[in-house]
Amino acid sequence: MAPPAAMLAARGCLHWPQVASAAAIAALRSSCTTASKPGQRYACSSAFVTDALHVMQDIASACCEGARPVRAVLFDKTPGSNWFVPWHQDRTIAVQQRVELEGFGPWSVKDGMTHVEPPFAIMARMVTLRLHLDDCGPGNAPLHVAFGSHHSRVAADDAGRIAAGSEQMACVAQAGDVWAYATPIVHRSDRAVAPSRRRVLQVDFSPDQLAGGLAWLA
Repeated sequence: MAPPAAMLAARGCLHWPQVASAAAIAALRSSCTTASKPGQRYACSSAFVTDALHVMQDIASACCEGARPVRAVLFDKTPGSNWFVPWHQDRTIAVQQRVELEGFGPWSVKDGMTHVEPPFAIMARMVTLRLHLDDCGPGNAPLHVAFGSHHSRVAADDAGRIAAGSEQMACVAQAGDVWAYATPIVHRSDRAVAPSRRRVLQVDFSPDQLAGGLAWLA
């Protein structure tokens, strides 16, 4: 079998079943707060994320040498908060402050945090891990991905066309599973048709230090 990094580079996603024990998942469930919006950001140094990294860091390192966590978001989809996100490619990173550098932009502020679109090479070296705290079957809005769509920058209005021309997969999971993704992979999230609690901790990892005075928000 090929090394995880090579498999991830080729397909754009990998599945690690039952990485976290039932006890570890129960502890993480009890320590996370109910998200007040579709995505609740956590500091990578928070106790919740630090505990989760005991499960996730080895996988991140296997997929990306030198990977360290740079952003963590809890997605908490419930019957009362059942959103839809169309096909898209993640294109921005969160940084501590705005510094004008060639190749970085446009800039935006989301929930009071500064974001910027970096050169694609930075995104291409990143890996995103999603640790499932609840079961996520076909009816509970698993992430859908378009294989091989992570090799180049995709315009926002072109993501649907790229996905339609690609092999697709619904990333179903059980509590304790981890899915790893090349961060730029084109993906979507449907509304659940049989909604129940679906908590997923998503952590972005990068091997890069930002240059020119830029620093990851982390």
